Amino acid sequence: MGLNATPSAERLHIGFFGARNAGKSSVVNAVTGQQMSVVSEGKGTTTDPVTKSMALRPMGPVVIIDTPGFDDRGELGELRVKRTRQILNRADCAVLVVDGTVGLSEADREMIHLFKQKSIPYLIAFNKQDISTPAELPEGAVAVSAKTGEGIEELKNRIGGLVRTDGPSVRLVGDMIQPGETVVLVIPIDSSAPKGRLILPQQQAIRDILESGASALVTRETELADTLGKLKEPPALVITDSQAFKQGDAVTPKEIPLTSFSILMARYKGFLAQAVEGVAAIDRLQDGDTVLISEGCTHHRQCEDIGTVKIPNWLRKYTGKELQIETSSGLGFPDDLSKYRLIIHCGGCMLNAREMVYRQKCAADAGIPFTNYGITICLLYTSDAADD
Repeated sequence: MGLNATPSAERLHIGFFGARNAGKSSVVNAVTGQQMSVVSEGKGTTTDPVTKSMALRPMGPVVIIDTPGFDDRGELGELRVKRTRQILNRADCAVLVVDGTVGLSEADREMIHLFKQKSIPYLIAFNKQDISTPAELPEGAVAVSAKTGEGIEELKNRIGGLVRTDGPSVRLVGDMIQPGETVVLVIPIDSSAPKGRLILPQQQAIRDILESGASALVTRETELADTLGKLKEPPALVITDSQAFKQGDAVTPKEIPLTSFSILMARYKGFLAQAVEGVAAIDRLQDGDTVLISEGCTHHRQCEDIGTVKIPNWLRKYTGKELQIETSSGLGFPDDLSKYRLIIHCGGCMLNAREMVYRQKCAADAGIPFTNYGITICLLYTSDAADD
């Protein structure tokens, strides 16, 4: 994803689901106007989810996801079906592609049940209209032919109506500031910082501040005191990288609000209240308890990586307990959470809101406290546990 492109996490995710040989990948290719997925007459050609970022009116920037057939069989088939089910956790809407020459199968009905269970807006596309058209379509379904293109334009229009995009947009920071105000962003430049660029939450914060008619002033934690001293008027807000929270708190006057990018992301993704409540579980951890530290991205691990090194060390120092630490990254998230006593998640900038809410709900259903990096680090900084 380039710097000029809408981040994947900010795009609506449209999942295409269907049984093997329903022509699902052919429909995806017809909708995107590109050879996005390999197709053949044989069953099970799509073996892993395939994604494509594009613009689709009236939705705007979207991610199209072509999934393996959910009626696959055998050991590998079961793994493919599992991958397909995982896509449901981040799909904002879904298209069920049905073989029009066969009609709705039991597997199709199972998929519809899952859409309803997960409150995913969906529509049904009966493919192969060039061969056979069902005598009567279910309400809301559309008949298409990936081969001739018939019905594809209607399908695209119908997809565009599945999810409302004209409602009030969620702001990262813009609703906290006024036009003309100044916001100071504290961004460390160290070995863990990506070379030549800013990480996504930092980019998003700057953009949202500018869209609000305010000014974004960027500095390192080592220059923060000097930067604040040069301002004629105090800033409306200081936003810091979580790892620089202690330095930021030490030099930011108490009358100036201070937060972190990670805390703002928890608010932006819709689980701030749960994360604040969940962090209290740290004080209840006991010897032998297992903590899951989960990240939504798969970046290269540094020797002082925040998720696999720093937070585990800080937790053990703060609690004084012998804790078991497990980690997950990317789209992988454990199905069984019962062994964990706490889940600490990253800000989730690489995951869409539906995926983050799903993970938080999984934790809530299992009775496991759920918090995030920024709020955890704030607690640890109240002691000396997070001193480097």
